[in-house]
Amino acid sequence: MRSTRLFSAVDSHTEGMPTRVVTGGVGVVPGATMNERRLYFIEHLDHIRRLLMNEPRGHAAMSGAVLQPPTRPDADFGVLYIEVSGCLPMCGHGTIGVATVLVETGMVEVMEPVTTIRLDTPAGLVVAQVAVKDGHAESVTLENVPSYCERLDEVIEVPGLGAVPYSLAFGGNFYAMVDLDSVKLPFDRARQHEILAAGLAIMDAINTQAPPSHPEIDGVNHCHHVEFIAPGSDARHSRHAMAIHPGWFDRSPCGTGTSARMAELHARGELPLHQDFVNESFIGGRFIGRLIGETGVGGRSAVLPTITGRAWVTGIGQYMLDPSDPYPEGFAF
Repeated sequence: MRSTRLFSAVDSHTEGMPTRVVTGGVGVVPGATMNERRLYFIEHLDHIRRLLMNEPRGHAAMSGAVLQPPTRPDADFGVLYIEVSGCLPMCGHGTIGVATVLVETGMVEVMEPVTTIRLDTPAGLVVAQVAVKDGHAESVTLENVPSYCERLDEVIEVPGLGAVPYSLAFGGNFYAMVDLDSVKLPFDRARQHEILAAGLAIMDAINTQAPPSHPEIDGVNHCHHVEFIAPGSDARHSRHAMAIHPGWFDRSPCGTGTSARMAELHARGELPLHQDFVNESFIGGRFIGRLIGETGVGGRSAVLPTITGRAWVTGIGQYMLDPSDPYPEGFAF
């Protein structure tokens, strides 16, 4: 058996959404901050993402996280987030997966009833409070990066759909919030192909006509997520279908999407601080969100969100690249 590359990883899923936590084989990515490392990874190491996320080692909705030494003294680990759509500044379900893997594998000192892990991410410091019982990670509560509403109740012209009302918020990534009723589609997985096509068209319209730009994080200047809100959703319980570039749905309730949704609801005056918010995914999984404070981001009003969810370890693997493999970076199908 021969291999030119060997990557070690622990696989998990967070409410149905995979996270391949890469524990070895990448090395330390250059950069003084995790966002500098993210940008370096995009420019010089993206073949690693494609190898691990694309088929045949991954699949069309694969997601992962690469463990790194932290770049700041107040963090325990650094994390780079990879998925089929690219290299993200932050990923909520992925961070819940990372924290669960760190506890379940003993890579951190495990304390009961709560193990605290401080993670250096490209979007900023994220603190994970892992609820532990009998050595098992029962759930994870994330203190996420500051989140804010960028646009409220604007309209974008979308080819094939016409004028689509939307709001845009940042929760670690940018999210367009769109009522499913406004594109005349039901909250029904049997109509997922139509919902996904609408989401991709809306993303393209936003990125072409009015791309967002984070005021403090370099390279965060696009919208690759559309959170289609189901009828009957409110500031206590919201259901959604999360369409993601280049063409898939989040299986989890989406941690950064939950943060963005809470920022939007707070901007509307509908979600106060210290009130639980249940966000439900397209397959029925739930995260519990809560706003614990207010702050600012680049002169904008922002909120401090927490997200609570669960993850489970599904396997441990080593991923290789045979020098004769005709698909050294995998393939998308």
